[in-house]
Amino acid sequence: MNRIKIILLLAFSLLSAGLFSSGSNDTPETRFKEAGALYSSGRYQAALDKWLELYNSGYRSASLDYNIANAYFKMNDVPGSVLFYERALLLKPAGEDIHYNLQIARGLVVDKFAEIPELFFVTWFNFLSLSFASNTWAVISIASFIICLLFVSLYFYTTNYRHKVLGFWIGLSLLIISGATYSFSSRNKSLVYNNDKAIIFTPVVNGKSSPDSSGNDLFVIHEGTKVSVGDKVGDWYEIRLSDGNKGWVPANSLTKL
Repeated sequence: MNRIKIILLLAFSLLSAGLFSSGSNDTPETRFKEAGALYSSGRYQAALDKWLELYNSGYRSASLDYNIANAYFKMNDVPGSVLFYERALLLKPAGEDIHYNLQIARGLVVDKFAEIPELFFVTWFNFLSLSFASNTWAVISIASFIICLLFVSLYFYTTNYRHKVLGFWIGLSLLIISGATYSFSSRNKSLVYNNDKAIIFTPVVNGKSSPDSSGNDLFVIHEGTKVSVGDKVGDWYEIRLSDGNKGWVPANSLTKL
């Protein structure tokens, strides 16, 4: 009888511990909302610290990046706001509020360079690639390929002519879909995780002709300017401006998307 009581007591203790842990308020969603409450009350630095802590823990969402950008903007930190609006766009390319606020933040950047227009099909390909997460595109690609194999099997093993035609065309269509979605998955991963774009964070930077401080000054850029990052030599990055000019800047003067 005593053993039964002990077992029941242990079971009750474990159940209580499980319920307590499941009811914990220290979840990403809870911390996100707590930071939102701080932001609404005008405590922008406290909200930013909490959101950045969440971001640095590995949590990712367009809403998180967007709110971090808003907090930076409220604190007049132009490069910080531009950086996180750009990051939010990578996760939600059709976000109207993100686009609108990014344009406002860009308007505060000192440098106004003429941009080399991107080919329209590259723009659309990037947009489609970012419409879903890389893993989602990968799952669609794998599923399409597996179903494709089933219809190819139908083509080879059936004796019915109509079934053969059906198997061939559906299998071919699914193969094309599988290849396209695989391309979207690869491009999404490249844009989100291996993006070559960066934001200048140093108030004023001189673009040098070589990766050292003794190089000739080629141009001057300011904080908030978006650049493309190329080679790295020591503590210097080769960057390309939107107008096509290239130069070398210290690695600690910028932050990659």
